[in-house]
Amino acid sequence: MRLWERLRQEFRHAFALTPADPALTPADMALLDRLARLVVTRGMADPALLFLESVVPLNFLGSQVLYGLVPLLEVAVSPGEVQRLARILERRESIDLLIRLIHRHLATSA
Repeated sequence: MRLWERLRQEFRHAFALTPADPALTPADMALLDRLARLVVTRGMADPALLFLESVVPLNFLGSQVLYGLVPLLEVAVSPGEVQRLARILERRESIDLLIRLIHRHLATSA
């Protein structure tokens, strides 16, 4: 019976749809806010919103692609930030949160 309990504990989150950590950290929120502000200041809010709305069901897949692109992206961005963004995008609610942040920055910049 001990073996069964140990296996159950080890595989507890193996197939979970929600991450083990319950909430985004303040550093995660700051990264998303900085990304939203960057998108708005570069004038890319409309294409970004269109893209984000269309990929909401694929956010986990996108996060996995980001992990693979770390070597290429580290030329422009620190690899730690890319990995943090990938970890954030693994969460289902992250895309909706980013969309809300872009809308908020659009409202404040107008």
